[in-house]
Order: sequence, then C-alpha cells, then structure tokens
Amino acid sequence: MGLVLVAFLAAFLLIASVGLLLFYREAMLQRLATVLAPDTGAPKNRLLRFLQTPSFSSVESVMTPFQKVLPRSPEEVSVVQKRMIRAGYRNDSNVNIFYACKVLVPLWAAIVVTATGAYQYGVFFMYALAISLGFLAPDFWLSNRIKARQLDIRLALPQALDLMVICVEAGLSVDQAVVRVADEIRLTAPKLSDELSLVNLEQRAGRPRADCWRNLAERTDVPSVRSLVSILIQADQFGTSVSKTLRVHSETLRTQRRQQAEEQAAKTTVKLVFPLVFFIFPSIFLVALGPSMIIMLEGFKKFL
Repeated sequence: MGLVLVAFLAAFLLIASVGLLLFYREAMLQRLATVLAPDTGAPKNRLLRFLQTPSFSSVESVMTPFQKVLPRSPEEVSVVQKRMIRAGYRNDSNVNIFYACKVLVPLWAAIVVTATGAYQYGVFFMYALAISLGFLAPDFWLSNRIKARQLDIRLALPQALDLMVICVEAGLSVDQAVVRVADEIRLTAPKLSDELSLVNLEQRAGRPRADCWRNLAERTDVPSVRSLVSILIQADQFGTSVSKTLRVHSETLRTQRRQQAEEQAAKTTVKLVFPLVFFIFPSIFLVALGPSMIIMLEGFKKFL
C-alpha cells in the first residue's frame, strides 16, 4: 500500500508540475522579453515571438479532444472561468485545459494503479479511488492557487495603500496614483500590481471608475479589497478626503492582521491538547509508571 501511495503522489506531482509550466509559460515569456529587451519596441516583440516557438495554442489543440469529453453547461463554464480569473489565469483557453485535465488526470491515475499492481488490493475500490481523486485533483489544485493568490494580495494591500496615500498627498489623482503604485510594486507584489493595472486599463477603455473598482473586488474576492472598493466608491460619491480614508483603511488592515495572528496563537493551546493526549502523555506514562508496574507485577507473582 505504501508503494501505491508513493506512485500516486509521484504521478500527481508530475501532472501538477506540467500544469504549472503550461499556465506560467506566458508570464515567463513576458518577463524574459522585458529583461532582455526592456526599452525597445519591435525587437521586444520579435524576441517574444521567437521565445514562443512551441506556442500555447498548440497545447490547447492537443487537449481539445479531451476537454470535449465532459458535458458542461454555460453556467458551469462561467463559474469555472471566474475561478480561473481569481487564480490569475485570464486566457479563455485555460478553461479548456482545465476540463482536459479533469479527463487526463483520472486516466493517468488509473494507469498508475495498473502499472504498480495496486488493483490487487481490490479492483473496484482502487480504480474508483484513483479515478475519483484524479477527477477532483484539478479542483483542489485550482482552489489552492486561488487561496495562495488571495493571500498574496491581502498581505501586499497595506503597503500599496501607503504608497497610494503618499501619491495622493503629493498631488496625484486617484487614477494616476493607481498607475504609479502598480508600477512601483510590480516586483514586490506582482499579483496586486496586475490587478491595479487592469483597473487602469478598464478606465482607459471608457468604463466608469466605480464599475472598474467593483470588477477588481469581483476578480480578487478578497474581503479587504471589497471593503477598500466600497470605501473608495463612497469617498468618490460624497467627496471626502481620499488620503485620510486610505490611511485609516491601511491601519485597519494592519490591526486586523495583528488580531488574526493573536487569534491563531490563542488557538494553539487548544490544538495542542490532542497531540498531548494521544502521543505525549502515553509515552510519559510508559516511562514514569512502566518500571513501577513491572516491580508490582513481580511482587504479585511472589504472593501467587
């Protein structure tokens, strides 16, 4: 059984690494093109086209037959697309690759069960377990990516708000401050920088400012970002000071983070009860009472 678990974990890690390479290819190529040709226009485009020789569309064309196997409704596709956007994958082809993985991963898990001979422990049980875990593995991976991205955005938000306060107090408008902050935090917080850049692009495309900020809250689905959006919309509607509002919200976020850390620290005492009772106390009792129990048993044998 241990060999089966090791083989399944190895196959899952292999498939997950392939998925990471596929999804992060575009971002990697953009970064390479920016580093190698930062100031030129046409050479950068030529370099990007040169680096994209095995294009992402070819991967999608390979996985197209598999993604058509599962039936899906427009509502389900919309939900999956929202989850992909929250994970940072905005390309439409990523949805097709996701559905293809929900077909390929169970097949690969069944192949692993067959190759390792794990079906000898129970044919129906092992194949059903492998197929069900393989079918749910892309959902678990996507949920993990969403949580990791939301955590990065939540941790980087107070520093971005501080920079925005400085920009607004220096005389910039809110839109110009968003652009400047997105450029400044591109290396330290690339996920939040991408979201702020999208807000700027939507505003340049002609959307109202309130709608752009609401889209930011919908894309990230982070409570602190939602509260920030509501605060900015109210400040824009009622004409209150944006810099004071952002400063107060930044301090509030830091206070909430401190309180969450204190809450987690307070929970450790309760969480330590179960390891103490089931693992540490038995060993202590064995060491402390073991010799005395042996002596008592030997004494009882003399009387018997």
